Amino acid sequence: MKRFKNIILTLFVVSALVSCKQSWLDINEDPNTPSNSVATVKSRLPWIQHHLLYAQGTAGARAGYVTQQLTFVSSTAQQSMAAGWNPIAGMSTTPYQFFFVAAASNLKDLEERAERESAYHYLGAAKVLRAMGFMLMTDWYGEMPYTEALGESITPKFDDGKTIFEGCLADIEQAIAYFEMEQPSTATALSEGDSWNGGDVSKWLKLCYGLKARWLNNLSKKTGIYNPDEVLAALEKAPQTTGESTIVNHVDVVSDNVGDILFGDPLMASIVFDNVGMNSNIRITKWYENILTNFDNKGIEDPRADKLIPWAQYDIPKRFIRSKGVDMQSDIRMNAGPINPSYNATANEIQSNNRTVTPHSWYVNSANQNRWGDTVYVSFRSSSLGYNQDVSDIFRWADGTVVSTGTFYSRPDAPTHLLIYPEMCFIKAEVLLKKGDNGGAFTAYREGIKAHIELMNAKLSTYGNINPSKSPMEQTKIDNFLDNGIGTASNITLGKIMTQKFIALSFSQQNWNDMRRHDFSVTSYPGWAVPYEYTVTAAAQVKIPLGKQFRRVRQVSHEINYNSENLANSHPNALSDDVWSYPVWWDIAE
Repeated sequence: MKRFKNIILTLFVVSALVSCKQSWLDINEDPNTPSNSVATVKSRLPWIQHHLLYAQGTAGARAGYVTQQLTFVSSTAQQSMAAGWNPIAGMSTTPYQFFFVAAASNLKDLEERAERESAYHYLGAAKVLRAMGFMLMTDWYGEMPYTEALGESITPKFDDGKTIFEGCLADIEQAIAYFEMEQPSTATALSEGDSWNGGDVSKWLKLCYGLKARWLNNLSKKTGIYNPDEVLAALEKAPQTTGESTIVNHVDVVSDNVGDILFGDPLMASIVFDNVGMNSNIRITKWYENILTNFDNKGIEDPRADKLIPWAQYDIPKRFIRSKGVDMQSDIRMNAGPINPSYNATANEIQSNNRTVTPHSWYVNSANQNRWGDTVYVSFRSSSLGYNQDVSDIFRWADGTVVSTGTFYSRPDAPTHLLIYPEMCFIKAEVLLKKGDNGGAFTAYREGIKAHIELMNAKLSTYGNINPSKSPMEQTKIDNFLDNGIGTASNITLGKIMTQKFIALSFSQQNWNDMRRHDFSVTSYPGWAVPYEYTVTAAAQVKIPLGKQFRRVRQVSHEINYNSENLANSHPNALSDDVWSYPVWWDIAE
């Protein structure tokens, strides 16, 4: 789109100055005279991957507030408002910016250059990136410029969700065809520019079929077109092992302190770190804590609980205590909670609101005594070698006491599980259960849990045994949970499958997709309920009327301000306050 071209030119100019270990981040052949024409396929692809990944990761983190994996201290920040189902415009922008401004606007140039040298595998990657980006846009906003989005028009028309959805599936089919072609020896090898799968074409093909399975299964409300056998057929060619998953490995290195061109966030760190791990205000919810600590009411704790819930050090001598979850069915956030804690790092007593705080102890600096117990809620905050120039990724008080261990997904070197084998298992389990194959559903369900634990443990084992969060899970706990904590084939339920899928897809946009197509049902998500504060907040009920749910995100201000006529024509309620409650195309039952 023309309105993005000046931004993109700036992106390439500044990107040329970035110095990182990976050669693919050297964006131009001549850094002194960067231009659109000299960017090679191998230098362009990883930047598009990076910015699409940021769009995906941000959407996933923000979806965590809607689905109640995450909550936020009481405030008017967009994250806090989303957690209370009282969304504001600030929630809308970042996924749109990073996809359209920094990724999609470069796809045409990448494809043209790849076509000139018959670099078929780059053409395949471009089709995948385009499909993933536009599917995110329709998941997020519903209607969106699509057929005219990347052309010359500065006011492109909006397309409906069906058009976008079908176009994305068609792009995946084209990508498969390109990946199955043999490139000539003169074409740039995909391995020279691919920051996701290292040029492994077989993994890209698995990614294509995995995306196809995911998206076809998202049509479960469309009884006229939903085909469970087609989903199962796609799964047969999707990842069959964790090793065939598409996992983006991030690093925390001292040199990663340049910052992304749009937000200034570190380039090589985890996107969840950028969105969650940098922030002291984010907490887990009680529902998320419960599904990890007492799944299926069996009293057997999931071994992943220690790794997905943050810890902090308290008392003298210091001891690690795991965070409690914020009860979103209570009025805690309507009573200013939870409040971020303070800490007396000195060797002397201090005074706070007419009470004495002993040396080296936590406290809440508030006159509201109801908030003094908020020290039990630990943030996701991590530090980093690169962005923070710290000595490690553990966030500490001034005397060295650990403020937060961070969690598996929120550290700067945490992997991004872009499309993983465990998800494929849970899709298969859902489909088979609906087909009446309880035994097959349980086998896939159990395999999904086991595979996700193993996937986490592979990374956790690289840390050694630093603290309860940065250490591998014990095999005895894993075996006990798998043998006694997840049920059997005789009592497998949709709720068990979807809840375990939710855990395995933590920080993923797909969790919100699943909740929407299951209508936020307590059958599919036992114990889940809308936030209490929503039920008593008139302003929230204007945006999401009682009896409706959080179904989409309102369109960004760029479209409202500069493409309003086309936006208004895209949906009867496009400019209405309650557009948040209107389902996107695939979420409408037919």
